[in-house]
Amino acid sequence: LTQSSMDKADILICLHDQIKDRLPKRFQKKLFTIKQSATPLSTRREPSSRYFDVCVIGHLREEKDPFRAALAARLMPECSRLRIIHLGKAHTPQWTERGKTEMAKNSRYIWKGEVPQWRVRQEYARTHLMIISSNQEGGANVVSEAIMAGVPIIASDIPGNTGLLGPNYPGYYPVRNEFKLATLLERAETDPKFLRELYLYGRRLRKDFSPSEESASWQRIIKMIT
Repeated sequence: LTQSSMDKADILICLHDQIKDRLPKRFQKKLFTIKQSATPLSTRREPSSRYFDVCVIGHLREEKDPFRAALAARLMPECSRLRIIHLGKAHTPQWTERGKTEMAKNSRYIWKGEVPQWRVRQEYARTHLMIISSNQEGGANVVSEAIMAGVPIIASDIPGNTGLLGPNYPGYYPVRNEFKLATLLERAETDPKFLRELYLYGRRLRKDFSPSEESASWQRIIKMIT
């Protein structure tokens, strides 16, 4: 049914650059990428000087691998100042219980639950880093938001992330691997040059995620079909 609908479509829109590699060849000529945009922060970023705060923005459900960052935090050296600040709704009572249990066992993990968008943007202004740990993504908007907010990113190496950040992004870890993630987190906390490298790489991508670029992409496609 899905491929039948795609055959009938004049244009196919995808959210990241690697979707084309997973589609039958007959669809690729009418496939176009439009990356979701986000707006810059209206205030200056001021990360904590007391803690090395890392945010996870995503609901508690299987596709998000929501506790991978918490598991990595458990592996950090005792001297680390790292905290994981997790914003996102639990989709079931079981996920709620897991979130509460993790907080009780892991002093580095703080789950805030579902919050409004203004609180997410407030976290972007406070955090040192964002982790997107998903097992599956179609092109997560939190990547766009973090880039436009100037937040460095560490990401699982799934197509939904590599298709947004590019194949050479220096902040990938193998999906579901908290040991490699912990290594990157320790490096980000202790090596300012690495953290700045992540920031600068994201800054070079900002044009791709600007509202003006998303609007221009839609206008180009609309002109093609009208």
